[in-house]
This record gives sequence, structure tokens and C-alpha cells, in this order.
Amino acid sequence: MRRIVIKIGSNVLTRSDGKLDVTRMSALVDQIAWLRKQNIEVILVSSGAVACGRRELTVDHSLDSVEQRQLFSAVGQVKLVGLYYDLFREFGIHVGQVLTMKENFEPGEQYRNQRACMTVMLENDVLPIVNENDTVSVTELMFTDNDELSGLIAQMMQADTLILLSNIDGIFTSHPDDAEAELIREVAPGRDLSEYIQPEKSAFGRGGMHSKYTTAAKTSLAGIRVIIANGERENILIDLMERPTDTPHTEFIPKT
Repeated sequence: MRRIVIKIGSNVLTRSDGKLDVTRMSALVDQIAWLRKQNIEVILVSSGAVACGRRELTVDHSLDSVEQRQLFSAVGQVKLVGLYYDLFREFGIHVGQVLTMKENFEPGEQYRNQRACMTVMLENDVLPIVNENDTVSVTELMFTDNDELSGLIAQMMQADTLILLSNIDGIFTSHPDDAEAELIREVAPGRDLSEYIQPEKSAFGRGGMHSKYTTAAKTSLAGIRVIIANGERENILIDLMERPTDTPHTEFIPKT
């Protein structure tokens, strides 16, 4: 693997009270720095801006859902990227922010401009940190969630692998809390797993396992390997590289 897109979900970056888990965020940054030392290019798609903003502001009047998303994301994105900046700076890694919208993935000038921007960042050893521009992306303009965004980024940038970090180990044959549930370790191209997918969405984000499955299936058909793994596990990214057979995860085999 020479180029990886890593998507970190809101449930990985936040604690049970909804506040940002800086300790886990720092641990993931440490692992990404390790990946780069192995000469692997990393593009980071990070959720968490809305959660950051919601905990940063106390609003004493009612806001509708669009207003909340715009306000909290605008405030939270500054805090989120500022934390990433400080954490990656400890390793001498430069980061750049990429805020995008769904229309940027339509064929045309905006698509080419975004791809060129991220390409020149990687060529100059800058780690792109990507998120949806929630301040202007509302209703029909929104991505389904950052799972969808990460899959589109992986295809745009011709990544070798997409890693979706959630708060569970992968896709199970039944609810993960069931004693008889088995982790599905490998998914062949085109295999239908819809009967195993739970409809619940994540606590702090818009996605859920259905979203991750949909993204993984589409992205693997585009020739990119996709891994769903537990971002709360210690050293998960390093273990996926060094001890994949011993590390719980679900892997979607790319179509060749």
C-alpha cells in the first residue's frame, strides 16, 4: 500500500458525553505518523466538527437543524483542525485543510481543481485533512455522511486502500452484542451482506454500519481495498499493517 485514505468517524473521536476524546485523537495521530514513516501517503477524512462546536458553544435560544449544523460546524472545524495541527506538528508533519461539497465530485472543473489541490499537497509532503463543508452543504447538497465522502476521495485520488474506522470491529452475522455473532473477515466483490446490516445510525454522526457497507461495496468495485475496523482499539492502524490476521476487521476485496 502506497496511498491510504483513513476515515475517522464521530463515534471514534468523541466520548460518551459527546466531548472530543483528545487522548484517542492523539493516539491515532501517532499511528498515522508511523504510517508515513513507512513511506505510505495518508489522506485523512475526519468527522467531529459538529460535535466540537456543540461542546464549545452554549446557545440559549432554539435553532433549527440546519442552523445548528452550520453554527456548530463553523466553530467546531476551527477547533478540530487546530488540534490536528498541534498534534501533527510534534512529528514535523504539515497538514492542510480541504473542505468540500458533493458538487465537487461531478465531472468538470471543480473536480479537477480539487484533485489537483490534493495532489500538490501530497507531492509536497502535506497531509490533507478532509471534511464536508457543513456551513454551506445542507439538505440535498449534503453527502450521506463522511463514509460516502471518503469513498469518493479514495476513488478521486486513486488510493490503494480505504480504512473506515468505527467503534465496532466490522460487520457481524448478527448484532455484535449477540453471543453467537461472528465477525465477517472477508467480503468477495459483489457479495451481498444486506441481511447482516443493522439499520441504526451512530450516536454522534449521520452514518452507521449500513453507510459503511454501502461505501465499502461501491469502493471495492472500483478496484480499491476497503477495511472496516475499530478505531477505539489500541494501535489499530499499526496492527492492520503488521498483524492483519490477528486484528479483527472486515476487509472488502477489490474487484480486479
